[in-house]
Amino acid sequence: MPMNAWNPEIELMPKDQLDRLQLKLLKIMARRMYESSPFYHQKMREAGIMPDVIQTLDDVRKLPFMTKKDLRDGYPNKLMMRDRGDLLRYHASSGTTGKPTIVGYTKNDLENWSESLARAMTSFGLGNKDIIQVSNTYGLFSGGLGFHYATEKIGATVIPASTGNTDRQIDMICDLEVTAMACTPSYLMYLGEVAEKKGINLKKDTKLRYGLLGGEPWSDRMRDRIYESMGVKGMNCFGASELSGPLFMECVEQDGIHFWKDLSLLEIVDKDGEPVAPGERGEMVITMLQKEAFPIVRYRMGDITSVMEEDCPCGRNHPRITRIQGRVDDMIIIRGINVFPSQVEHSLMQHPELGNEFQLVVDRKGHLDSMLVKAELKPEAFTDNIIELNALRERISNRLKGVLNVAANVELVQPGTLPRFEGKAKRVVDRREY
Repeated sequence: MPMNAWNPEIELMPKDQLDRLQLKLLKIMARRMYESSPFYHQKMREAGIMPDVIQTLDDVRKLPFMTKKDLRDGYPNKLMMRDRGDLLRYHASSGTTGKPTIVGYTKNDLENWSESLARAMTSFGLGNKDIIQVSNTYGLFSGGLGFHYATEKIGATVIPASTGNTDRQIDMICDLEVTAMACTPSYLMYLGEVAEKKGINLKKDTKLRYGLLGGEPWSDRMRDRIYESMGVKGMNCFGASELSGPLFMECVEQDGIHFWKDLSLLEIVDKDGEPVAPGERGEMVITMLQKEAFPIVRYRMGDITSVMEEDCPCGRNHPRITRIQGRVDDMIIIRGINVFPSQVEHSLMQHPELGNEFQLVVDRKGHLDSMLVKAELKPEAFTDNIIELNALRERISNRLKGVLNVAANVELVQPGTLPRFEGKAKRVVDRREY
C-alpha cells in the first residue's frame, strides 16, 4: 500500500472503477453546465450539442474549449454558476496581461481543493508531526491559502509566513524547527543564499527537508542543486488560479505529478486542438469535474507537457504528467525558433561553475532578433582570468545552441548581481518593438 494514503478508497481505486467514476462525474458536469451556466450553455448551443452527447470519456472532445479570453470576457461574475449567497470566497489572478480572472468558491469547492493537496502532501510522508511554513503570497493570489488549509487538514502545524522578510523566514525555519516550506523554487534558492551569508547551513543547522515548489518553470537539475546544497527535497507542484491555485503534486517517487481522476479530466492536444499520440508532448487541457461555482471545461492551460503511460510504483492509478516543459504563451520566438526559459535553465544547470540565477534579454538589431543569456558565476568560480572565463563562456554558448537550435550570446556576471524575486522569478526581458 502506498505511504500514508490520505483517501485510500479513491487513491487506490482500480483503473476501471476510476474510469467509470470519471465518466459519471463528466455526465453530471455536462448537464450542470448546460443548465446552470449561461456562458457555457451558449457555447454548447453554438456547437450544436446537448449534455447527452457524453456517453464515453472520449466524448469530452465534443465539448467546446475554454480559454483565458473566455475567463477575462466573463469578468467579474458572468461565468459563475452559483448565486452570490452560495459563495464563500473569491480569488483573482494578477491581471498583468489583461483583465484579472475572478474565481468564486463554494464550500465544496474549497473542500475539494484542500482534499487534493492533502492527498498529495501525505503521499510523500507529510503528516501531523510536520511544521510547514507557507511562504506563498496570502490574499487574492490563491497560492498561500491553498497550502494553508491543506496543512491544517492533515493535522500538521502551519506557519502563515507569506512572502517577504527573508531574515525572519530563516529565523522561523531555525527556531520553530520547520520541516517543509511552500514557495517558488527561485525563492527557496534565494533563501538558501541569504542563510549561507548569515552563517546558517540549512542542511546541517535546520530540520527543513521538503520544499513544496511551483509557480514557475524549473528543472530536474535545479531540484538536484536544491537537494545538494540545502538537503531539501523539492516536490513539484502544479496549479493555476483558474483551477484552485496549487492543486496537484508528485508522490514519494518524485516521477511525475498525479492528477486525481475524481476531480479532473486531463487531455493533451496539439496546436490545432487535436489529441496527440500517447506519451507525446502537447498543450495541457483540463476539465474540472466537481467545481460548483466556476466552470472549467476543456480549458486550454497553455502548459506544455505529456502524460506518462507507465504505472506509478507508488500504486496510485491516477494519471501523471511530466515536468512542465514550457508554455505556449510565454515561449520566446527567436528567428522562427521556439525557445522556453526552462530549456535555457536546464542547459545552464549542467555547468557546475554557474549559480542558480540567470536572465534572458531579447532584442532586435535591424531586422534580426538576438538573445543574450546572463548567468551568475558561483563565488568560487569567479576569477579575473579572462582566458578561463572566455573558455567557459564558449562552452555554455555551444551547449545552448545545441539545445535551442539558435545562437545565444552569453554574459557571465558576478555572484549576487542579478535580480532576486520573492514570488515568481522574472527570467525574460524582451526589448523588441513589434
